[in-house]
Amino acid sequence: MTWDQPQEIDSATRVARLLPAYGNIPKDFRDSIGRNKWQRFQEDWFFEGLNRDRLVCKEGIDAKKALRHLAVIQGSFEPKHEHKRAAVAYLASLWFDDYKAAKDGTA
Repeated sequence: MTWDQPQEIDSATRVARLLPAYGNIPKDFRDSIGRNKWQRFQEDWFFEGLNRDRLVCKEGIDAKKALRHLAVIQGSFEPKHEHKRAAVAYLASLWFDDYKAAKDGTA
């Protein structure tokens, strides 16, 4: 499966179909050291809630579909938290051009 576009979500959608295998996610998104802006995006969303005003969507990406796709992963009970965290950060990096984290002084 390619991850260039978010998937349609319905009540039968299985979370496992919505994220790459953990080993296929680039190390930059799995590594907790040297957090990138997409890891901060995931953490801000998880701990503080999502502020959509800080996101800039890539051309050709349906922002509503992308956020719903990420929300299903973010709120799921499976797989492990580390896998979900890395997947949300990685997929967000593919679908959004920018994220201005509240704590980095850019928002």
